[in-house]
Amino acid sequence: MLGMTDNANAHIPSRSAGPGRPTTTGVSGALGRIAAASMLIAAGAASCAASFSFAQDWPTRPIRVVIPSAAGGLGDVVTRTIAPAVESRLGQRLLVEAKPGAGGDIGATEVARAASDGYTVMLAPTAVYGVLPHVQKNVRYDPIKDFAPVTMVVDAPILLLVNSGLPVRNLKELAAYTRANPGKLNVGSAGYGTPAHILGEYFGKLHGSIVSVTYVGAPQVSLALQTNQVQVLFATLAGVRAQLAAGSVRLVAVLARQRIVEHPEVQTALEAGFPEIGEFSSGWGMVAPRATDRRIVERLSADIRAALADPLVKRRFAEAGQIAVGSTPEEFARFIRAEYERWKKVIDQAGIKPE
Repeated sequence: MLGMTDNANAHIPSRSAGPGRPTTTGVSGALGRIAAASMLIAAGAASCAASFSFAQDWPTRPIRVVIPSAAGGLGDVVTRTIAPAVESRLGQRLLVEAKPGAGGDIGATEVARAASDGYTVMLAPTAVYGVLPHVQKNVRYDPIKDFAPVTMVVDAPILLLVNSGLPVRNLKELAAYTRANPGKLNVGSAGYGTPAHILGEYFGKLHGSIVSVTYVGAPQVSLALQTNQVQVLFATLAGVRAQLAAGSVRLVAVLARQRIVEHPEVQTALEAGFPEIGEFSSGWGMVAPRATDRRIVERLSADIRAALADPLVKRRFAEAGQIAVGSTPEEFARFIRAEYERWKKVIDQAGIKPE
């Protein structure tokens, strides 16, 4: 019979849970596990605290704004228009960096793979998040999965224009002329897979054969319309304002729900009875790498929206034929998804294949 002393000093043996299963090491093991768990909790709390502090302190250095197109273009102008007001709120500079090439894939891919620290963002055009993945093979980014939407900065309705020598005054007459003269009209664009190229091909599929001609940039294609090298062009007002003022080109339709202030006499495509091309625009929006801290995204979005509410900034965009938007991250995310699906449908109907 065991005495009380022997029982009190007896060793508590470990219990095997069976072959191949871990053993329980008694009180010392339990204390060890509690200590390890405490350390993990402490480490997690410290990490959360560091993350919170980082987001609160952001930004502490200039922010790089990548534009996936050539320097001096529309994206450059948009960024520099909002920069003074945004910089005054952030307390840091916006450094514009052009990263052209591969239709925007080079710049977009670089931002998608960049550190998610809030110091690299991208001002992206419609073509990058709505069009390029559908018309170019081996695109290395996903516009839905790889970015954190910040805000839609500006938007501009696409206009349908013709050379002033073409005997048409409106969209109905242009559609009829195209059907009556298959293959005799050229439609211009600033490159394969751009919104202008897609809409030109789509219009030809709907209303008769039309020849697509691509140029190296928007200035070149606008000049081609002015000099009658091409007779039809889909463009925004900013790219053709001078030609319209000179009378060398004619506006025949606005691809928006409302007519534009500068040319209130010109019908929308919807009014003219062409809902298939009723509403298309070309805008620019800000995105960040996917894992960017939500507080940083919301702070940047709020500061850009505040800048866009400035009457001077609004006026400057209006003078360039653009509309200051300033959406929330959630609104912009929905817009990107909708544009992605809408352009895919048009591209498929136009019969355009990835190259």
